[in-house]
Amino acid sequence: MRTRSCALLALLLATAFTGAAKETTPPNIVLILADDLGWSDLGCYGGEIPTPNIDSLATGGLRFTQFYNNAVCGPTRASLLTGLYAQRIGHSGKNWNQPSDFTRSITLGEGLQRSGYHTMVVGKWQDPDLPANRGFDRFFGPMCAGKISYFDEVQLNPFYLDEKRVTLPDDFYLTDALTDHALSFLSDRETNAEAQSRPFFLYVAHVAPHWPLHAREADIAPHRARYRERGWDQCSAERMKFQRANHLIPEAWSPAPRAPGIHAWADDAFKDWQAERMAVYAAQVTSIDRSTGRILDALRQHGDLDNTLVIFLSDNGAAPDGGLKPSAQGLGFSSKNPATQWRIDGKPVRGGSGPDLMPGPPDTFAAYGLAWALTSNTPFRSTKLSGYEGGIRTPLIAHWPKGIAARGKIVNDIGHVIDLMPTFLELAGAEYPTKLGDRRPLPLDGRSLAPILRGESMPARSPLAWQVPQHRVFRSGDWKLISKDDQTPWELYDLALDGTETKNLAAKHPELVKDLAAQWQAWDKACRDPK
Repeated sequence: MRTRSCALLALLLATAFTGAAKETTPPNIVLILADDLGWSDLGCYGGEIPTPNIDSLATGGLRFTQFYNNAVCGPTRASLLTGLYAQRIGHSGKNWNQPSDFTRSITLGEGLQRSGYHTMVVGKWQDPDLPANRGFDRFFGPMCAGKISYFDEVQLNPFYLDEKRVTLPDDFYLTDALTDHALSFLSDRETNAEAQSRPFFLYVAHVAPHWPLHAREADIAPHRARYRERGWDQCSAERMKFQRANHLIPEAWSPAPRAPGIHAWADDAFKDWQAERMAVYAAQVTSIDRSTGRILDALRQHGDLDNTLVIFLSDNGAAPDGGLKPSAQGLGFSSKNPATQWRIDGKPVRGGSGPDLMPGPPDTFAAYGLAWALTSNTPFRSTKLSGYEGGIRTPLIAHWPKGIAARGKIVNDIGHVIDLMPTFLELAGAEYPTKLGDRRPLPLDGRSLAPILRGESMPARSPLAWQVPQHRVFRSGDWKLISKDDQTPWELYDLALDGTETKNLAAKHPELVKDLAAQWQAWDKACRDPK
């Protein structure tokens, strides 16, 4: 719980900041994070799913083509919130609910709050401590540690409003509820003179379009015919055609090879069921777009849009089955967490998925499968949990009318979620502390991307490294090294010529493989023993 002295300190910092703000006018910041969204699901990245509000951000700002996450929920959020590799603060990079060590870091909320920002978060929160103790003035969302429902509260996912436990209304739908509270927080500022005098940071941590496939019928219906008529092969081909035509990928890249076990759409025996799976997923994506539109409308109404930096990205690539063991008919429940013990109201859930069990309603629990997940990640190889580009590359859009002069520009600079903390602190005119109370935060791993927002060139990126659930990865320039573990050979790819990772060049460049592997080992050792 926060103390009166902490509140007084925040007020004094805000007051001091307000005087400086007359000259610097730092931007408000809205950070929108989708969950399990594929690289090409948005219209502005080639997707056929209508996303006009998010697309408008791209039209009025920047689209990044080489931005990275950590392939899975928790590690990405740990890096996003701290500017550090997840491994440095206790995450192995493999398990989202592994506790992190915030004594080695500060959060984005703390960094911006101590610089005078009014801080708010809605949505998925995966640290065991409440956001109020991590630098956020306001919070609504679930303390996620279990399965998910978009319509009901489930075991291990209690909902909080600020620091109080709350129950959910009968007409609850998760994405809409998160948006309602985000807008409420923004409106509350209008009646709070102290908060209104400060810039704000709003972090919208969506759960959508993460499994299970839950959506309202009115949102699903517009998508059914599209996927029944096109299927995954045509959707993927059309997405890649758009990407080439709009310079999101080079013309010379080949499509990633068809994954083992994935047949052609023409050969599928259950097209109605398969189309329904993607239609529900598309409905979840359009709910995010509707949420984004409502937030943009609120910013306009409050006169804040012009000086608000809006960032949109995803925490990892699309997920075929959410990481749970699939049955012959799709995703089901394990014996350790049966359907009857999932919803807190005790109502049963029909686990699994198949032609006789269509997804969407609140008593189902299903995912959309590997074929559609690979379509979502077009043109890249593989999916969530993987170190191939389909697992770790995210769409990222930056929109800020007052601060970004470019409109509709494609940015090919390499970025990573560790860059958001230093970027936001620079824009806020804040310094990253060497000490905060009893904590001595580790030096930031990321670099500020503010020069890119200003239209300036950036120096070459220092190498990036990953330890994700399925792979070890190291990227240096255009070279990418990847292997399953220390028992399997390293693979080497030239991402400039072969971003879809179809040609393993390790045998042609053994010395380069040896050098990059040694650098990955040095990074891994440094993460295990941070100074």
